Order: sequence, then structure tokens, then C-alpha cells
Amino acid sequence: MHIFITGGTGFIGETLVPQLIAEGHKLTIYSRKAQRSLAPTLSYLNSLDELSGTPAIDVVVNLAGESIAGRRWAAAYKRKIRASRIDLTRELADSLLANNHKPRHWINASAIGYYGDTGSTEVTEESCSGEGFSAELCRDWEMAAQQAAERLSCKLSIVRLGVVLDSKGGAFPQMYLPFRFGIGNWPGHGHQYLSWIHRSDVIRALITLINAGNSGIFNLTAPEPVTYRALASAINTFKPLIFSAGAPAFLMKCALGEMANELLLSGQRVRPTRLLDTGFTFDYPTIDLTLANILKKD
Repeated sequence: MHIFITGGTGFIGETLVPQLIAEGHKLTIYSRKAQRSLAPTLSYLNSLDELSGTPAIDVVVNLAGESIAGRRWAAAYKRKIRASRIDLTRELADSLLANNHKPRHWINASAIGYYGDTGSTEVTEESCSGEGFSAELCRDWEMAAQQAAERLSCKLSIVRLGVVLDSKGGAFPQMYLPFRFGIGNWPGHGHQYLSWIHRSDVIRALITLINAGNSGIFNLTAPEPVTYRALASAINTFKPLIFSAGAPAFLMKCALGEMANELLLSGQRVRPTRLLDTGFTFDYPTIDLTLANILKKD
């Protein structure tokens, strides 16, 4: 298949791309920064205008988006986050239509922030959207993807990503930093749930959806979410701790504002029901297996 990917140079894309190449797919990556192709079946576009010279596209994988945890959520940064997701999705659909591309499948990223703060209540793909900037962002991004798929008359898969864990990049290196010095740490009271997934399982799930052509909404989270305190306890079995303590919520709010409330001091207990229903099996279903893999060289 010919697969067009946005966000192909990001944390997920950089691992997804070589896997798809190894499976024999032809890839075109949209990146505003100049890139050098390392494979004959891989090419890059620096502008969506270049779609006019691109062979017929079978699948679109839309992963692009400014980091939601990149900095404090000032009004200007919120606009940048939204534009990098919602505006780009609309622009991509416009360009595909203008250049007579008719993909049969559109896979669009989203996030479990869609559900808002769910406390200890378990949520699935059938659960309603929550409140806050993250929930609104995810709703609007998913709506833009839905409109794109309708305009292109193609199937749509939306993947609501949990916190993606790996030793190289993403959230874990920053989360793990105090543990390196023997200090167990969690945000606030630490009883909020972290719905996580190993990066390897994200890649395998995406490839499964691409190859099988599954449509619908899929939570990309491991089947066993943990509280932040439980995560600290699990890390303790691999990295003995001197002591553990929570980061005071009021200090986090002072430093990070709204972002602290939504990304760190609240949580979601998410179940990947539809992904499990496809028969998908996780290589890393538990936090202990994941930490054993991530921390094996620490």
C-alpha cells in the first residue's frame, strides 16, 4: 500500500515508519523540515501542494500535532496546539481532494484527554466526552477527521492515545528523572489514574489497523491502568528508592497552571475495549513488564 503520514518524524512516527517499510509499504511523509530519505520506498513532502505529483494514496495516517505538554498553556500556545491538529487535518483533506487522491482509509490520532477527568470510573470508547481544554481539543480534532473522511468517502479510524511510555523520548524520561536519584515522586495526591501504553504496542496496534482496515474509535491504552502511586511502587522494584513523596498540587498549579490540572493532577481509567475485541494482544499488558523493558539498561 501507499501510506501518507503526517507526524512521521515524531515520537510515534519515527518508530512506525521503519516498521511499515519493513512490511513492504510505500510511504510518503509530510514534514515541514527537510528530510533525507533512507529507503527507496520512502519519500518526503515539505508542502501539501506537492501532493499533485504523488502516486495514488491508499491510507492516510494523521499523527501530526504540537506537543500538548510542551509548555504552559498560554492563549497563543493553545491556538498553536489547535492549529497543528485541527487546521492541518482540514488542509490535508482539502489538498487530497484538490489533487484527486481517494484514500480508502484515514487513521487519525486523538487522545484519552477526550474523556476529561474520570477519577476512578472506568471508561471505554462508548463513554462521553469530558470537560476542559484537552477534551474540547480532542472533540474538535475528531470532528475534523470525521468531516475529512466524509468528504473523501473513506473509512475512518480514530485512535485515542494514552500516555506512551518508552525509554527514548515521550513522557517517561521526564517522569523518571527524580527516580534516578532514589526519590519516588508523583503529582499531587497520586491516586489519579495513568492510562499508559508501551510505544511498541502503539506501533503494533497502528499496523494492525492499517493492514486490517478496521474502522471506528479505538483506545490505545494498555489493559491495566495504574495510579501514579502504584507506578512509583512498581518502579521501586526495579530502582530501590530512598523515600517517596508527592509534588504539591498548589506548586504544580503555580508553575504550570491549567496544564497541571488537566495533564497531571487529574486522570483517566481507560479500557481498550474495541482494540481487544479485534483480537489484538499486547506485548506489554502490565506496568511491570513495561518497566522491565524500559529500565533494563538503566
